[in-house]
Amino acid sequence: MKIGVLGTGSMARVLGAAWVRAGHEVNVAGRSPDRARALADRLGGGAGSVAPEEISEGRDAVFLAVPWEAVEDVLARAGAGAGSMRGRVVVDPVNAVDHGVGVVQVDGGGSAAQRIAELAPGAHVVKAFHLFPAALWERPSPSAPPVVAMCGDDPGALDTAGVLVRDAGGVPAVLGPLSRSRQLEEVAGFAAALHLSGADPAAALPSTSGAAGKAGTS
Repeated sequence: MKIGVLGTGSMARVLGAAWVRAGHEVNVAGRSPDRARALADRLGGGAGSVAPEEISEGRDAVFLAVPWEAVEDVLARAGAGAGSMRGRVVVDPVNAVDHGVGVVQVDGGGSAAQRIAELAPGAHVVKAFHLFPAALWERPSPSAPPVVAMCGDDPGALDTAGVLVRDAGGVPAVLGPLSRSRQLEEVAGFAAALHLSGADPAAALPSTSGAAGKAGTS
């Protein structure tokens, strides 16, 4: 698969490296050409760097690994508003969350993923990869791989995103259409707020392990 990574931060580095190891062709673009070249060199495996406006050319998927506050500028540089990503799978791991209080910061309601879809008309946006930090993807556990909840409207795009999840060491799980992406983004805010309060977010959710068997014997 040909993957464009739009961004040069930790998520771009860690997941880009995973996809290179899996045999995918990876190209990197960012607001800084020097940082994009440096990341491509670090990824190895034939990874290259391109200008932002070239990131979607001939790609099967574009991974938008930038902070929420940079999304509009980066997509504009990539020509998304003019249709450069039409027909492309755009995987959105962006957290539009105020990490101080865990509130989703999207003007006018809706979700970051839906706003990205507006900024990239014709793109097949899939919300994914936003609930786990980059460090987890350095060494995902084979015995307990992270489950990556995803939202999207296009079945083919969800299949493509699922390949990227599996090749990074995770398990894809489709929550529903992109209209449910706000729900996924609120989960990130929920987790951030509990973490800041000193609580383990995982401990705040009930385990369903064995629930079906127990229900059958009650």
